[in-house]
Amino acid sequence: METRVLSGRELAQKVLEEAKRKVEKYVSCGRRSPGLAVILVGDDPASRIYVSKKHETCGKVGIRSFSYEFPENVGFDEIAECIHALNERDDVDGILVQLPLPERLRDRTNELINMIHPAKDVDGFHPYNVGLLAIGDNRGIKPCTPKGVMLLLDHYGIDVEGRDVVMVGASNIVGKPMALMLINRMATVSVCHIKTRCVSHFTKDADIVISATGVPHLIKKDMVKEGAVLIDVGISRVNGRVVGDVDFDGVMGHASAVTPVPGGVGPMTVAMLIENTLECYERREGLLNSN
Repeated sequence: METRVLSGRELAQKVLEEAKRKVEKYVSCGRRSPGLAVILVGDDPASRIYVSKKHETCGKVGIRSFSYEFPENVGFDEIAECIHALNERDDVDGILVQLPLPERLRDRTNELINMIHPAKDVDGFHPYNVGLLAIGDNRGIKPCTPKGVMLLLDHYGIDVEGRDVVMVGASNIVGKPMALMLINRMATVSVCHIKTRCVSHFTKDADIVISATGVPHLIKKDMVKEGAVLIDVGISRVNGRVVGDVDFDGVMGHASAVTPVPGGVGPMTVAMLIENTLECYERREGLLNSN
């Protein structure tokens, strides 16, 4: 069987080009540029790389980005004050807190996210936006990675309606919202998590397997049926190489389609952040119907 490699790079570039076109149009009409504020706490190297990439991409499409960096020992109230101030700023359309937070603040993550105004919640993590997603209401901001996965599936003509889909991983960032999006598109969804006794019991019969665990090469050929579609959201470093949850080489010729790591879902996540920021801007400026 020939296995299609579902690259996200080209599609992400198209999304960014469209965002740039819209921003240039709005600015040429005398409007301000959209604005994204990113809050970074601590000095985690991976988080710094992700934040740098977000700022870089904003610059490429004409979105103003504002950086707020705090040391690891910052007080909770200081971060909260920053969020409240950003909620009030007219030049800031989107706010995100880079996750994960340092260990000492991690159990208060939801408190900080809940302080972000839902209309500026570009990550789509606020309970208001999650609630809209749960009831199938498209007015909410959708989490970037699951949104990117859905667009990638659509781009390659992979219909989820009526399909058996297994979501491996149940995080608030990917697993849970991904399951909701799939249900809203009439897929039959099973969710596996750290307490699932036998993941392969679920994945072996699935038409589509999406994995977001960060466990290198967790999903192997013998865990999925021939012809399955494999979406790899995980990312890890093994012997200096970036790898995903799926044993990419092992499933070639067995799966009908697979996303690479890097170059699959990753570029889509950043593109969806830009798209969400632009959507927040358009909603605030009353521009959604003037594109």
